[in-house]
Amino acid sequence: MKELTTDCIINRDALYALRELPSESVHCAVTSPPYYALRDYGLDAQIGREDTPEQYIEKLTEVFRELRRVLRPDGTFWLNIADTYCGTGSKGSSTDPKNPKGRNGQSVSIARKAAGIKQKDLIGIPWLLAFSLRSDGWYLRSDIIWQKANPMPESCKDRPTRCYEHIFLLTKSKHYYYDAAAIAEPIAPNTAARYRLGRSTNTKYAGEVPGQGKIQGLNRVRSVGYYDDALMPTTRNKRDVWLINTVPYKGAHFAAFPPKLAETCILAGCPRGGVVLDPFFGSGTTGKAAKDLDRHYIGIELNAEYCALARARIGGVKP
Repeated sequence: MKELTTDCIINRDALYALRELPSESVHCAVTSPPYYALRDYGLDAQIGREDTPEQYIEKLTEVFRELRRVLRPDGTFWLNIADTYCGTGSKGSSTDPKNPKGRNGQSVSIARKAAGIKQKDLIGIPWLLAFSLRSDGWYLRSDIIWQKANPMPESCKDRPTRCYEHIFLLTKSKHYYYDAAAIAEPIAPNTAARYRLGRSTNTKYAGEVPGQGKIQGLNRVRSVGYYDDALMPTTRNKRDVWLINTVPYKGAHFAAFPPKLAETCILAGCPRGGVVLDPFFGSGTTGKAAKDLDRHYIGIELNAEYCALARARIGGVKP
């Protein structure tokens, strides 16, 4: 087993690279693996081109099992994943004229092979993976919705356009590092106004709400002016819907997630000076965010061209 080297990019298959990292050495992991049946990167060991969704889930579960070994007992794992529709077979002459080989790099969808799932069905990839990881030993702590106000346009007319993806917060232990204050949100103006108002005993919220067992601080009986500016809360715990728009990236990578997404996960899940690992490093968004936030990073990426992009990006060189 090698000693841990940080601020580096490893050009290798994720599973085998993780096997060479020391146990319990990394504080946090933030990653977005290749989505099922979306793109073909032309690499023999790539993930996302398995014959069936079950094989895809099994492969990722194996990779993340090794990641759990590498993670410290108090570590957090932030997993960005999106769903896939059961394919409709050959796209024939309806391929995108801007992409003669098909927008996804193929004219036939491999997602059509999902057993027991009809064509045009959502496969349910995010929850299949989340439940597999939970069964494998991970604690499934939160399903965060990453909402985009500028989603990729879709030509569909028989369903709503997709504008969100999942971010699962998983942990190795019941107790783990989580800095809620680092990502806390400002309270709404109307919440501050409610705090300034008095609360009488003549409301249904003055007592315990059935099933909750306690009275919310906002609803406790108090006189007008009890909360002055010194006592007034200014933030609230971050909610589990994050509105973060995609941002342009000029490099030759088509799935770079926005820096703010990685930054939010790192601020909450990794202490200053800690190590952030991304086993599907891509263009290096996680590493760039970690460096900017005074954390160390380790990136693992199978595609040598993407490794070059990430090195240039993190080093401040134009790709």
